[in-house]
Amino acid sequence: MKRVLFDIAALIARVTAGAIFLVHGLEKWQGGLGMTSRGFTDMGIPVPELSAVYATIVETVGGLFLIIGLLVRLMGVLLLINMLGAIAFVHASQGVLAVNDGWELPGALGALGLLFAAVGGGRIGLDGIIGALFRRHSDRHAAEAELAAHAPRNGNSATGPTKPQGPPGVTKQLKQPKQQAPPGSSRFNDDDMRDIDALVADEPHQHPKPPNR
Repeated sequence: MKRVLFDIAALIARVTAGAIFLVHGLEKWQGGLGMTSRGFTDMGIPVPELSAVYATIVETVGGLFLIIGLLVRLMGVLLLINMLGAIAFVHASQGVLAVNDGWELPGALGALGLLFAAVGGGRIGLDGIIGALFRRHSDRHAAEAELAAHAPRNGNSATGPTKPQGPPGVTKQLKQPKQQAPPGSSRFNDDDMRDIDALVADEPHQHPKPPNR
C-alpha cells in the first residue's frame, strides 16, 4: 500500500513539475535562442549563449520526460543544475518571494529535481514499465539457469544410468528381445503341421492284431 501511494505521489509531482518546466522551455524556444541569450546577458549569467542553449533544451526535454516518466533520475540532475544556476546568478539577491523575482519558484523546482534524482519517478511511467520488463526477463533467465544447473548431465537421469550404447545390431537386439511362446502352445508353425498331416495321411492304416487264442 505504501508503494502504491508513493507511485501516485511521484506521478503527480512529476507531471506538475514537468508541465512547469515544459512551459518555460517552450517559451524560450518561441522567443528564439538569440533573444534568450540576450536576456541572460542582461541578467549577468556567464556564457549566455551556452547557458541559453542548455536551459532551453533541458527545460523542454526534461519537462516532457518528467511527464512521461522517462530517464527521470537523469532529468532530475540536469534540471537541478539548471535551477541552481538560476538561483545563484539571478534570484538569490532578490529574496525568497516570487513576486519580487526571488528564488521561491526555482528553489521549489530544484528541490523536486533533487528528489527525482534521488528516488526516481515511481512505477507509473516509462521507467517503471521498462524496469519491470527487464526484471521479468532477468528472472526468466535466472530460472532457466537454475533448471539447467539441476538438469541431468552425461546422459544420466534422475532414475539411474541409462543402458550403455553398443553397436546398432546389439542395441536392436537389446531393445527387441526374443518372444517366447506361451505355455501349452505348439512350437511348430503352419508349414510343419501340414507336413506332419501329409505324412500321416500317406501311411496305411494298420489294425491291431487280435490276441492269440
